[in-house]
Amino acid sequence: MNIDVLQRLSETLLSRRNADPETSYTAQLMAKGPDSILKKIGEESAELIMAGKEGNRLHIVWETTDVLYHAMVLLAFYGLTMEDVLQELRRREGISGIDEKNSRTAK
Repeated sequence: MNIDVLQRLSETLLSRRNADPETSYTAQLMAKGPDSILKKIGEESAELIMAGKEGNRLHIVWETTDVLYHAMVLLAFYGLTMEDVLQELRRREGISGIDEKNSRTAK
């Protein structure tokens, strides 16, 4: 899997934290705060659900891209990157989903 594009996008999003909201959609979202970013994630997630129900593969890809982008904006808002997510995925690799979830609720 080529994750270079995700890493580059993470770096770009981090740089937009202090960008001019007049010239950057990402900066606009960040300037409005986490509630606006979360609202967009919710909207895009609903669109992904609808695309999944209709079964249009291209539409599913488009909406998944939108969800991923907005999730990455949220990460950048909090100073996180896809590398933080990838680290967690690596940690979970080879662990049963049930066992992993139980380990989080036990903490």
